[in-house]
Formats: sequence, C-alpha cells, structure tokens
Amino acid sequence: MTIPTASAFTDDVLARHDGVAIASRVREGEVSASEVIDASIERAKRVDPSLVAIVAECFDAARQRASGARPGVFSGVPTVIKDMTDVAGLPTRYGSAALANSASVQRNHPTAQQLFDMGMICLGKSAMPEFGFTASTEFPDHPPTRNPWNLDHTPGGSSGGSAALVAAGVIPIAHGSDGGGSIRIPAACCGLVGLKPTRGRLPASQGGEPFLGIVTDGVLTRSVRDTAQFMAAAERLAPRPGFTPIGHAERPLDRPLRIASVSGELLDGSVDPAVKREFESTLQLLESLGHRVEPIELPSTEQFAEDFRNFWFLLAWTAASTSKGRIDSSFDRDRLSDFVKGLASQIPSRLHKLPGALIRLRRSSRRCARLYAQCDVLVSPTVGQRPPQIGHLGMDLSMDVLMQRMRQWACFTPIANATGAPAISLPLGFDVETNLPIGIMFSANLQQERLLLELALQLEAARPFRSLGEGTRE
Repeated sequence: MTIPTASAFTDDVLARHDGVAIASRVREGEVSASEVIDASIERAKRVDPSLVAIVAECFDAARQRASGARPGVFSGVPTVIKDMTDVAGLPTRYGSAALANSASVQRNHPTAQQLFDMGMICLGKSAMPEFGFTASTEFPDHPPTRNPWNLDHTPGGSSGGSAALVAAGVIPIAHGSDGGGSIRIPAACCGLVGLKPTRGRLPASQGGEPFLGIVTDGVLTRSVRDTAQFMAAAERLAPRPGFTPIGHAERPLDRPLRIASVSGELLDGSVDPAVKREFESTLQLLESLGHRVEPIELPSTEQFAEDFRNFWFLLAWTAASTSKGRIDSSFDRDRLSDFVKGLASQIPSRLHKLPGALIRLRRSSRRCARLYAQCDVLVSPTVGQRPPQIGHLGMDLSMDVLMQRMRQWACFTPIANATGAPAISLPLGFDVETNLPIGIMFSANLQQERLLLELALQLEAARPFRSLGEGTRE
C-alpha cells in the first residue's frame, strides 16, 4: 500500500538545509534572502493544499522584507507564526470560527518580534485547533491539518500547522507554544525537535493565562542546533534576571548522566507496542553512550490528571467569557465549537474544585525538585501512541470521548507545564508500518535547558534524525 506523503524538499536554494545553514549562506552572499523566500513560497504553494497548514499568508510582505533583510543569526530564514500570536498586518484568530471576522492587528507581539529581530521573515500564520484545546489540529467546520509523513494521520497539536510545514520542508523553523505539550506533541508526530523552555525563560506568551503560567513559547526545528541557536539568540535579545544563562550549546554532552526512565503503570497502561519498542531502543542507546539508566515509577497521576482537566475547563470558560474584550470585539461566542462550549460549561459544577486544583498544580514544582534530586534527566515517550488517524481526535466527537482519548495519548507532556520544568522531544524512533516518526521526551530540572540541548546534540550525532527530504528508508 502506498502511503500518501507531502514533501516540499527539492533541489532549490533551500535544499535540505536547516536555519543555521541557510542564514550562513545568506550572510556569505552565496544566496540572497529574496531567493530563499521565493523558494519557500513556491514550496508552500506546492504542498499546503495537501497539508492545510497555513491559515493566513503574507507572501508579498515577505518578499518586500527579504529585499532588505535585517541582520541576525537567522537572517533571511523563512518562518511562520502560530495563529495565537499577533503579527502586524494579519488577523489573530486562535483557530476559532468565533474570531473569523477579527481585524488585522497593527503591532507584532513581543514573541513574534523576537523572531523577526533574529532575522526571520514571516510567511504567514500557521494552523492550530480552536484555542489550542485539543492535541490534533482538526476543526468542526473545515478540513484538518495533515501530517506530511502520512497524510491520513494528524501532525499533532496544538502547534500542528507549524510542525507540518517544518517537517514537509517548506521552512526550517517555526513558532509554536506549549501549554500541555503543544510543541512537543507535534514535534513527536512530525519527526522534529521540540523544546518547551523553563517557565519565564522567554517573553510571556500571548496565549498564556494568569493562573499558573503553563504556556511557554518556543520553536519547532529539524535540527538540534537550530533550537540551540534560537535559545542563545533569545537570551541575548532579552536576558532574564535570575535565570541561569544557557549560552550557545554547540557541543554534544561529554559526561555520563543519571537518567531515570518512566516505568510501571504509566508506561504499561498508556503506551502501544510500537512506541514502547522505540522507547526501549532509546534506553539501549543511552546506555551505549555511557549513561546510567534506571527505571523509576512515578507517583500516581490520577489526582494530577483530574486537577489538570479542571484547569482545562477553566481555560475554556475564560476563552468563552473574555475573548470579546480581550482579543477582538468581533468575537461571536455562538460560533464556538460544541467541544469548547462543552469544556466551558463544566465550570459551574466544578467551581468548588478549582482552588484545590490550582494549589496542587502550583505545588507540583516541589515534586519536580524531589525527582531531580535523584536523577539528572527523566526520559519517557513523548506521547503514548503513534500519531492517530485523522478523526480519532476529531472535534465532532463528544467532549467526554475526546477528553478521554487525549488523556490516554498525551499522558506524559502536561506534567512539565505544571512544574515549569524544561522538556524536549526528539525524533529518535520510527514506525515503518505507518511511515510515522515516534518522539522520545527528555525532561530536566528548572533552568537546565543547556543540559537537555547538549544531550540532544549527543543523541542526534549517535542516531541521526530522519527527514522527508531523504525519502522513505527501512
């Protein structure tokens, strides 16, 4: 059976280069920023009809900016911004029909501006599910965003459009945000590097919330060095007082670590055989590199899952109740999906549970500190199953069914959002049967991004990541 894919890789000025390589070629005069942007736009036009990953384009503006590309570590490199962050001249619609009539904004949000100050050039806004509330970029009123490795499957969410475009080769780097796994899950589905930084490391997310600060911005890339370069540049542009500097992580880790591997009920009850096989292969790789890997059974996550679910209901209620004044006056609550309305409707009956849930979620950082007193890094699958087929996490499902399926699939990622700790998904596994990547997640203590990046560089060198630009290989 032929698996449908959507690869934009071709023998043009972008070739299979990552962002660092493209910027270097622009600086050295080997290619112009205009040539790079033209090539990226042509790639987008070729594959986006299959991917449905761009929700608003600004190709003409990108061409104009390329003619006077600003200097920076990513000078002339094309990117997209997730559709929950303002870009001047484009509307911000949060993936929702309720904001279909929102006007174009006048200013860049600081998160977008930071990427542009690095020299990146925006091609448009990338698709996301409504307000980021699901882990698959699907919609009740128009076609879903698809995974370029296998178009019958999801690219994940909520940064699914960004991930699909990077994996397909349209761009080398894209903006994402992560409030429950929304960078790491699409990275796992699409064979990318996806780092959720420590809470507060980067400027406050536009899609954030005032209760816990679970949402953190970042990027999705095909190489570890692009992510490392982004973090180093972000640190230079906006130093964060009180944070341990990351610096520029350029060299692979050269010392053994104490690595705790998730085991027990969480692993046995949530992980399908293909993911478990690739996870065990990664543990063997870590041991071969000299790391000490020991299983650890995490405390029961039942209470955490219930608290996080109640918090999700609170976020939906906030979106439904405040978006008209907070985002755009055209917001039409009646056009919210039944799923988001269903989430928001849970709050009246659960209001009494919220104070305790918020207190326990805030205290989860203490559990994080106790865990990392025993190890340097925690390793787990990024998600419990291979990327599901389109429709398995569809917005037409009942709220209870969709929430249960998401909990089973995205069972590992939310903990780092609650604790604020950094976590990175790496494409260390692959399922030949479905032609889909499998991500492995590494988490560390607060402010330990450099450790994760150096470990990622070591693993990338030991097991080079697959790319759609290389075609299918056994």
